[in-house]
Formats: sequence, structure tokens, C-alpha cells
Amino acid sequence: MVVVALAVLPPAGVATAESESQTAVSAAGPRIVAVFPDPVADDDVGEYVVVDTAGASNLTLSDGESTVRIPAGGVVALSSTPNATRELVDVPVVEPGLALSNAGEALVLRRGGSVVDRIDYERANEGERLNASTGEWTPRGLTPRSVVATGPANATAFVLPDAPGVAIETLEGADERILLAGYTFTSPRAADALLAAVDRGVRVRVLLEGGPVGGMTTAQRDQLDRLVAGGVDVRVIAGPRARFVFHHPKYAVADDRALVMTENWKPAGIGGRNSRGWGVRVDSEATADELAAVFAHDADGVDAVSWHRHRTKAAFVEASPATGSFDPEFEPETVAVSEVRVLTAPGNAGGAVRKSIASSEDSVDVLTPRLDPDGAYFAALVSAAERGVRVRILLSNAWYDRDSNRVVIERVDALAERGLPIEARIAVPSDRFGKVHAKGAVIDDRAVLLGSLNWNAHATTENREVVLALDGTEPAAYYGETFEADWKASAASGRSGAPESDWKTRTTLALGALSGVAIAGSLLRRTVTFE
Repeated sequence: MVVVALAVLPPAGVATAESESQTAVSAAGPRIVAVFPDPVADDDVGEYVVVDTAGASNLTLSDGESTVRIPAGGVVALSSTPNATRELVDVPVVEPGLALSNAGEALVLRRGGSVVDRIDYERANEGERLNASTGEWTPRGLTPRSVVATGPANATAFVLPDAPGVAIETLEGADERILLAGYTFTSPRAADALLAAVDRGVRVRVLLEGGPVGGMTTAQRDQLDRLVAGGVDVRVIAGPRARFVFHHPKYAVADDRALVMTENWKPAGIGGRNSRGWGVRVDSEATADELAAVFAHDADGVDAVSWHRHRTKAAFVEASPATGSFDPEFEPETVAVSEVRVLTAPGNAGGAVRKSIASSEDSVDVLTPRLDPDGAYFAALVSAAERGVRVRILLSNAWYDRDSNRVVIERVDALAERGLPIEARIAVPSDRFGKVHAKGAVIDDRAVLLGSLNWNAHATTENREVVLALDGTEPAAYYGETFEADWKASAASGRSGAPESDWKTRTTLALGALSGVAIAGSLLRRTVTFE
């Protein structure tokens, strides 16, 4: 899908499609704000175009076939089915509207016959609106967020399966509120902690994915039934108007603490029964409040349906919980974080992660289940290696990831043969965990990224994901130590890379030869692969 948005007038100070409820008059003059051509409804009932009239009169909007007049005022939505449109927007709705084509339109806004704004789109995305300022399609009801810096904080760094108690202790310590967001939820221990919180007067809300890959399990059904019966507000993202392909984050807000993890709320994840994961609990009211705002945005949307309502139509599959047992190697550790930043997708997380890689000067260590060798994240790592930054990539050992990860190994081998300081290995658990499920990175011994974001285009643009960026030498040292242990334990596995002693001498020779390598400019490949 290609979108071209052309504005004749400078787009300064305008309302955007993410904030259709705004009625402030634009200082830049009349312009098109948003287009919603393909509602999830028969005959596209409710379609509309939002225009900021900036108080001007004599305005018309045309699609080349029809022309409609726009009354003077502020921000209005033009629609031929106003009753349906009023349920979708918070601005005045006026008639008539245009019959918008899902295959593409060229909309032209004129004042007294002179063109003042124009937007072209080639194909509409069902249930999504086009932001005329950015040219981006986003699901209606989704407001992309900016990166939010929440200041310094003390934090508890931990890894799984070594420290399964941290997540449960966080829930057990809440006195006023618990907001728990996840992809799946099957943990009896977590359910016990939430029910105990309700008993002591804590307000507890849970938001999950309504259609996880492979289906919702009977174990999840049973735990969610328990929660609802005990007074927990449980909702799932589901239905034809869902704003995300998957609601995939793993976080909790407990009073003024924020818990963010790479692992699911189930025995294999937070229960410490299988996965290698990273997690952090941040003692920060500002971080907790930002995650609470994300939760409110998601849980109060039209696609967040009650568990009771979803359960009546849902099908369930049988699945056995993980039962692994591992001796802890790394204890949780209190670390000082100089700056916490909250990243979210869709919106800012993908760009922020790649920007962090681009800012690296010495090293980037990545722990991830899988990595698209033709994607933007891999290209960012290659670009770092081209600058002489040491790049190490440790990938999942799970059977369903092995073939795709071998492709990454081969690609990295080819780059290393040309002299770039880049290595990749497939993790060897060595009885310390079952498989890699973490999505994290340590950059220059000064910053850490961890959260739910898989490093591919689909997760970046289609899923709700939450990542924390932790600046500081202490968090970098903690996660760097755990990475180093996993890396060394995997030395005998499938691996790639030139000897470290050769990197500095061979890198310079290779830079010119690699300047045109297609990897660095490859297109994103859309994939859906979760545990």
C-alpha cells in the first residue's frame, strides 16, 4: 500500500486524525484532517472525511466525480450516513458526504475555486483511518503515542526462569490498583495473587488478547473464569473492529510500580517453567502512570469486550502447561536507572529501537527469538557493524525457529567473511532454561531495551507492544552479564562471525565493498510468529 499526501499549505498547528475530537481552529487555514473510507460495516455505512474549515466559508470537497459544500465552522466530519458516523467521531457531523472508494481516491479541498489542500490514497485499509498529516493508516480509535521519558528511578532487574517470584511479589504488594496487560494468561499463581488483591480492596483490571495464535486454551478459560467470579474486571481485545492484530504486551501497574517483561503470564513464562526472559520492575509513579494511560486507552476501546461476552462465542483448545525446573543462576538486583523511556507500538517503538542501535558506538548485544534477515532491524544492526560496532545476536533454540534462524546465521556468516564485526548464534540452554523467548538488547554498556516487541515489521506496525528503554550502566551491567553467560554457553552451537582479533583490521577494508549491500535497504517482510 502506497499513500501520497500532498498539502498545498504548510501543515502547521493542525488537528490530526489521532485527535478528531479537537475543535480548535487551525492557524494554517482550511485542510483535510482524516479520511475513513472503509468502515467495518455493510456498504461502508459511516464513512467520512474530517475537514478543518479554520472558520473559512465557500469551501468545497471533491473526489473528481462529486462535489459537496462545507459549512463554515471548526472541525467537521462530512458523511452521507450521519447517524452511523456520529458513533465514530466526537466532532460535528454534516451532510452530505462523498461516496469514498476503497480502491483509492484523490480528494481536493477548494476555497472559492482555488485548491487549498489535497490528499491521495491508493487503497483503503478496512477499519482504519488515514491521517492526512502523516500519510499513515491507523485503526479507528487508536491514538499512537510518542516516546515518553519518565525520569530516573530505582528498579529491580531480573531474568527468567531464574526469578519467577518478582512478578508475583509485585502483584501481592499492591494496595490500590493493579492493571495487568498480556497476550495470554494461564498462571494459577498470578490468578491467586489477583484474587487476593481484590479481597483486600484493590481495584484489579485485566486486558488480554482474544484470539492468540493456536487458540485460547482451556487452562486460560479456567483461570479467567476464576478471576471474573472473584470480582476482577477481565476484558479481551477481539472482534472485527479490533485496533490491533494482536494485543501482545506483558506488563502490570501495581500502585506506583511498573512491571514490564518479555514473558507471558503463564507457567512457561512468569512461572519460570521454560523460557529465558528478561523483566524489570520500576519504582516510578511517572512510569506507572504512563503505562496506566496506555492501559486505559486500550481497555476502554470499542474492541475491548468483557470476558463473559467473549466466552459465549469462543472455542478452546487443550494444552499442557510447562513443567520444567531450573536452578537459578542470576538473582534479582536493584539497579539505578538514569532515565526510563516508555516505548509503544504501533507508533514509536520500532523507530526508537532502531534509533538506539544507530546511536551505538562500541557494542550491541541482542537476545531475540528470531530476526528477519530482510527487515529493518537486521539492516540497523548491519549498519552498526559497518561503523565498526561489535554486534552479537543470540537466537531461539526452539524447534519452530531453527530453520529461519539458520538463515540469519548464514547471512551473518557472509557478512563476517567480508570483515564486519558481527556474530550470530543459536542459544544452547545447558539446563539453565528451556528456550529463548526474551526480546532485548544491551547497547554500549549504557542502555537496555526489553519488552514484548518482536523485531519484525508486523509487530512494529500491527500489534500493541510495550518496551522499556533503561539508560544507565547498572541495568546494562546486569543484563549484559546474563547475556554473556548465555552467549558463552552457546559457543558450540550454530554460530557465525570472524575472530575478534580480525575485526578491527578487516572492517575498514569491507566498508566500501558493502556500501551497496541490499541488506541495508531491504523491504520489510510481514510475518506472524509467536510462541
